Amino acid sequence: MHSSQFTAGPSSNDTVQRDVSVRDVPGRRSSAYGHDRAPLMFDVIIAGCGPTGAMLAAELRLHDVRVLVLEKETEPVSFVRIVGLHMRSIELMAMRGLLDRLLEHGRKRPAGGFFAAIAKPVPKGLDSAHAYLLGIPQPVIVHLLEEHAIRLGAQVRRGCAVAGFEQDDEGVTVELAGGGGQRLRSRYLVGCDGGRSTVRKLLGVGFPGEPSRTETLMGEMEVGVPQEEIAARMAEVGETGRRFWLRPFGEGAYSVLVPAAGVSDRAQPPTLEDFRQQLRTIAGTDFGVHSPRWLSRFGDATRLAERYRVGRVLLAGDAAHIHPPIGGQGLNLGVQDAFNLGWKLAAQIRGWAPGTLLDTYQAERRPVAEDVLDNTRAQTELLSTEPGPQAVRRLLTELMDFDEVNRHLIEKITAIGIRYDFGEGPDLLGRRLPDIDVDQGHLYGLLHRGRGLLLDRTERLTVGGWSDRVDHLADPTAVLDAPCVLLRPDGHVAWIGDDQQDLDAHLSRWFGKPAN
Repeated sequence: MHSSQFTAGPSSNDTVQRDVSVRDVPGRRSSAYGHDRAPLMFDVIIAGCGPTGAMLAAELRLHDVRVLVLEKETEPVSFVRIVGLHMRSIELMAMRGLLDRLLEHGRKRPAGGFFAAIAKPVPKGLDSAHAYLLGIPQPVIVHLLEEHAIRLGAQVRRGCAVAGFEQDDEGVTVELAGGGGQRLRSRYLVGCDGGRSTVRKLLGVGFPGEPSRTETLMGEMEVGVPQEEIAARMAEVGETGRRFWLRPFGEGAYSVLVPAAGVSDRAQPPTLEDFRQQLRTIAGTDFGVHSPRWLSRFGDATRLAERYRVGRVLLAGDAAHIHPPIGGQGLNLGVQDAFNLGWKLAAQIRGWAPGTLLDTYQAERRPVAEDVLDNTRAQTELLSTEPGPQAVRRLLTELMDFDEVNRHLIEKITAIGIRYDFGEGPDLLGRRLPDIDVDQGHLYGLLHRGRGLLLDRTERLTVGGWSDRVDHLADPTAVLDAPCVLLRPDGHVAWIGDDQQDLDAHLSRWFGKPAN
């Protein structure tokens, strides 16, 4: 099983149109295991049980897909790093009934000041019922999502990693690491195994972009001086444009960011003394930092997979894209990949997917990743101490006093501004529908099962033969500026109108042929 087998697969469109046949993939060995090839044990094997892999497993299980998640680590990560769920990710958690549990372990923060750490207030009237950032320990969110997937019936095997794989017309044979040569069969394989993805490398998918140019230390720790002193020193250092901040992060901890140049080897984890040294260099004081919760070092490498799919093997999360953590978009981007892919892959497996449905995963999510990579590139430039980037930063700081500019950047960072290209139509078409009030409470409470939804204010329409995949709510009181909307399982508006024939055409487009 070698990566060279998968270096030049067919185009994504060709793959889907021929029911993900891989007969044209160079080097494919369709008879690799002869007629005694192992039976299909699973529908989907997922490599990696981080937030993306766990969320994808849960989404697939909503549709009774047989799922196995392989995680190379024997134990969950132990260090407590706080990550932020942005508005769109919070909305997705509400759609699946997970938000209340997350709120028990998280801390709400204002949904502003994300773009290049330029401090601006949150615009009024953001179009979301969840207009906040949710700070939550990363081990907690991974545990809750994994627990959710297992509760739905997913299998998770820790201490297992993908060593190789071969795909054929019927499925994928996955070889596990460990020397025993154990092989498992599934219909699909999804690499959610991070920026150094083994699946992506074996698949031979290019990962072009820019290598890391600058290194930064980031961590959470307590301080030994009053907030007033911190604010004063930050204001002084801010005038120099140096890459630096100390921000309160709740429960006595501060988020600390300083340049890493001149400190410990990148191959070694940073120490508290590294932070103290850099703080003294940048700010003239180490602020008495102590009791670190987590310490990390990151670069600004930025890369995007050339393809998200080759035949029956797909990529999601950091396996498909990496970028600097500024703006806090990485985990969110991966979770949102999983929501986009889950129902489509399930539809393919359950047999009702339209011919090009799985192809829309790359068509929709890769441009979103391109935009995230671009905005993190821009933010990184704005943290430079060079005169040119600092002049641009000052100009942008002024422009962000305009509500439209500030709102646009926040909607970009938090992903509530995404509009997929579904063709010509009203502005709402292709966008996510907020958690509006409906007769039965809130809209997102109706999406827990991961099905489509027709929200019908006319009380005249029907989902007919698609009722096994799409729910129907006739509610003339729904707070919606449209007669009817058809929602996909990920909450994006797939159709707007009031004509049954037109609706049927769009039901076929997204949900395949009717059952009867």
